[in-house]
Amino acid sequence: MQFLEYFWGLLGYLAPFVFVLTIVVFFHELGHFLVGRWCGVKVDAFSIGFGPEIGAYTDRRGTRWRLAWIPLGGYVKFHGDPNGASAGVIEGAENMPTEGRKVSFFAQPVWKRAAIVLAGPVASFLLGIAIFTVSFYTGGRTSLAPVIEKVRPGDPAELAGLRSGDVIVSINGQNIKTWNEMQRTVQASSDQRLTFVVQRAKRDETIEVTPKRRDLNTPFGVHRVGLIGVEPQIGPEAWVRETFNLPQSVAMGFSETGFIIERTASYIVGLIAGRESTDQISGPIRIAEISGEFAKAGFSALFHLAAVLSVSIGLLNLLPIPMLDGGHLLFYAIEAIKGRPLSERNQELGFRVGLGLVMALMLFATFNDILHVGPKLMRLFG
Repeated sequence: MQFLEYFWGLLGYLAPFVFVLTIVVFFHELGHFLVGRWCGVKVDAFSIGFGPEIGAYTDRRGTRWRLAWIPLGGYVKFHGDPNGASAGVIEGAENMPTEGRKVSFFAQPVWKRAAIVLAGPVASFLLGIAIFTVSFYTGGRTSLAPVIEKVRPGDPAELAGLRSGDVIVSINGQNIKTWNEMQRTVQASSDQRLTFVVQRAKRDETIEVTPKRRDLNTPFGVHRVGLIGVEPQIGPEAWVRETFNLPQSVAMGFSETGFIIERTASYIVGLIAGRESTDQISGPIRIAEISGEFAKAGFSALFHLAAVLSVSIGLLNLLPIPMLDGGHLLFYAIEAIKGRPLSERNQELGFRVGLGLVMALMLFATFNDILHVGPKLMRLFG
């Protein structure tokens, strides 16, 4: 009985993780696949997962659709690609038969290869936009009104003069309609002076506040964000219910996606500059944990997580690191400028360095996961 409890507890994390990752990977690879077909490239295989096949079938165009045992990614293998990672050079297509060479990936002009590679991240962004759009259109948004209930002593809000009962009207000229909008602006503005306009006793007051950088526990781990030390009203009258028509929902979908891109990019820049902590880097173990927690809130929460991960993965794939889509695009940009591809030796060296960086990042993320999740597993199985 105890074993069954452990098994079902573990399955409660693994099943949502596989569900979310499959959605994210499928649409990312579908972007590569569709644009590749549109460019006239033959697709040899479309795989969800790595390793031995669970099941597969071959369509009438010769593409083998695979579902594999290791659900930690996927790939589209174009004709003439020896390794499924497009980590080769155009010269590799020269020894192929004429008909095969015409439909091979590496024989295509550089703009087609760039379009095929770029299609993956674009599809990841579009998936995020689509999920957010459907969410706003079908469920609207319920948020707390931007009314301050409590100001913590000694924090930036009190020192600047914010008071209980203040209604936040705008920050730096941007209208604020919900508490969440205020939080996002503040959290993204550590150590930056913000100009608040608040309504107090039916009059507008202008107050300058500088958020202080602090660690904040979130479902995605500990994040270093800007905080000012205020708490919202939480009574029934404090909640704001908004509904959106289709155009508004699409606009909100783009806005939400843009926010995730901005925050992810800001974290990467901050990490390089030394302002952000590396303990926020998560791998598959912590993503599985988060998926399990989101699953408890229902499918809508799980799809929201899929949207967040899809947008983040799309952006990370654009980093100019060989083995990632951004690395391929960098090589193609150099080829377009020089009028010829980089030498086979330089490309091979670049891909080896890129592979080393990606593997090191994965190992570091997994180490972070173990430090974060390990104590919880000890309590669960101890």
